Amino acid sequence: MAAQIQMPHDHGDIHDVLAAMPSKETCGVMAAAFKQLGDATRLQIFWLLCHSEQCVLNISAATGMSAPAVSHHLRCLRDAGLLKARREGKEVYYTLADSTDAVLLHHFVDSILKTSCPQDTDHDDSGLHTGKS
Repeated sequence: MAAQIQMPHDHGDIHDVLAAMPSKETCGVMAAAFKQLGDATRLQIFWLLCHSEQCVLNISAATGMSAPAVSHHLRCLRDAGLLKARREGKEVYYTLADSTDAVLLHHFVDSILKTSCPQDTDHDDSGLHTGKS
């Protein structure tokens, strides 16, 4: 389809770029993740959970927010595929999702915030946090 696009101005050969351009649907998935991180509270929670596994009450204490408000933000981040949860008895623990996208976003956030992972033991060979403790 990209080869059929007639560009209004000739700025050089762009056919390879157009052929590789991600679809709107693919960009929509990434935009949804960025939208979740566009909220300061969710960004702070995401950063915390990139570096540790925590329950709602601990996240609530760390952020100074009510548990219901934290739960709302966790649901948004989970729905975006950025966090995973595991249940142990009555407690639910949250941490960074195992996906490549979540790990790359963690690295991106650390870079932009000029922070680094507090733990040295859970990095892979690339220096990226794996989300595993």
